[in-house]
Amino acid sequence: MSSKPKLSFWAILGPGLLLAATGVGGGDLATAAFVGGMLGTAVLWAVALGAFMKFVVTEGLARWQLATGETLIEGAVRRLGPVVIWIFLPYFLLWSFFVGAAQMSANGVALHAIIPVFDDATDGKIVFGVLSSLVGLGLVLRGGYRWFDVAMKTCIGVMFVTIALTAVALWPGTGEVLRGLFVPTLPRADSEAVVWTVSLIGGIGGTLTVLSYGYWLREEGRTSPDDLRTCRIDLAASYFMMGLFGILMIIVGQTVKLEGQGTAMLVVLSDRLGEELGPVGKWLFLSGTFGTVFSSLLGVWQATPYLFAECWRLGVRRDPNPVDMRAPTYRWFLIVLALVPMVGLFGSFREVQKLYTFIGAYIFPMLALVLIVFNSRSAWVGQRFKNHPVTIIVLAGVLIFFSWLAVENIEA
Repeated sequence: MSSKPKLSFWAILGPGLLLAATGVGGGDLATAAFVGGMLGTAVLWAVALGAFMKFVVTEGLARWQLATGETLIEGAVRRLGPVVIWIFLPYFLLWSFFVGAAQMSANGVALHAIIPVFDDATDGKIVFGVLSSLVGLGLVLRGGYRWFDVAMKTCIGVMFVTIALTAVALWPGTGEVLRGLFVPTLPRADSEAVVWTVSLIGGIGGTLTVLSYGYWLREEGRTSPDDLRTCRIDLAASYFMMGLFGILMIIVGQTVKLEGQGTAMLVVLSDRLGEELGPVGKWLFLSGTFGTVFSSLLGVWQATPYLFAECWRLGVRRDPNPVDMRAPTYRWFLIVLALVPMVGLFGSFREVQKLYTFIGAYIFPMLALVLIVFNSRSAWVGQRFKNHPVTIIVLAGVLIFFSWLAVENIEA
């Protein structure tokens, strides 16, 4: 039996790293910085727990696809019927509008902070948000997957180095950090502290974009059951990086106390860092912030059209050929995604971000339930890829936690 040649660690990092760059946006970093200022490093464990829970879900997606050769959407349609598409599609389109508006707003705010040529911050957010969207559209349309892979790795490299250097300059002490990671505590027992800690667990790491991981696997040529080990290493490294970003931002936020909400908070944070570390600290952090928000926009622009093209292929055209970036439906939806949510730039960023988070909260309980059912049937995935009992317990925890979070969102 022939086996694939061994890949270097850096060659293994592919779709998972793209997921990391897409899943960590300006709103996530702002939330982590705010919670750091309010609760300190005592809640670092919450970031690590959230990253682990999302790793288990995405690993389940990879196992399903490598075992069956189908994306999760394909598998659901084949086993449950086309009605799956018509249930999922309205939810997906609503999420797409708000995630598009949130991405444009985040980039607009960050660029206005770096290039403050407008007297009114709202004007800066709108103009730079539109420009960011159009630049992202052009880059995804003109470049192929390989170009996208290189661009995203460059962005994530910039944001990792700059934010890491900022956190190291403000380091609170290794002992304090280790206690926050491995000794779960809440420095305050009030409802506000609980809500913000829960937001750390559920927030960082993306929402519906995790479904795009399967299409990136195909682009990388990882389609064999023998690729499971490679995917696990890729995902473990990537979710470690997502968690590390959140941890670093909590450390930064603990030193620089903040008030406010949303990506605009990062602008205030850069000014405070300027006071603490000087102009170099401020511009270093702003560079990392822009790398974060633009990589997230670029990832959403590249990933989301796969999902629409898949729904169109399975629900309307009934085409047996898998989708890729050359599909007309992929390219048309990319254009719609980059243009229509511009309307959201004229609204409050805080409200847009709230609605995006509210809608995105529902995907993880749905994914956890489907993976518990689908990956537990050896007739569908085989004995090798079947859920381990521990995996089922973790997925059940994801189902319960994110279902509770969704209910709390409705009540709020």
